[in-house]
Amino acid sequence: MIVYQENLALKYGFDFPRLPLQFFILVVAGFVATLGGVLDWRYHRDPLKLKLSKKERDAEAAALGLGGLPMFVLMWAAMMSNQPTVFLVPIIIVLIYTVVAICYDEFVFHIHRCEKIENRYHRMLVFGNGIAWLAWFHFIYCQ
Repeated sequence: MIVYQENLALKYGFDFPRLPLQFFILVVAGFVATLGGVLDWRYHRDPLKLKLSKKERDAEAAALGLGGLPMFVLMWAAMMSNQPTVFLVPIIIVLIYTVVAICYDEFVFHIHRCEKIENRYHRMLVFGNGIAWLAWFHFIYCQ
């Protein structure tokens, strides 16, 4: 590995950064999730003309606002902390809430209405975010 890195430094004039594998997984999975989210948004914008019920909008806002945002803050705090285990229980609680909120949205609002292509976008979004979260979690707690 050292010889390979020295060859890169000689060839390109800079040291190749040594990043943990989890970061590469996080980038790829995050890209897939973002692509799925953008494609789903475009799908909702064009064929559906953004006509979602208030209950569905509220469920999605609750999943993002009460699940995704606190999860990001907790994971960031755990990553920056010298004692990340302090954040473990709150992270698991927010994770459970987020999974329940996403399942509620999928099984109540999307299960009968969505076509195959929209379900594919949802899977990209959900599984991409899930894999990215697992990579981040592994980086924090399993190193």
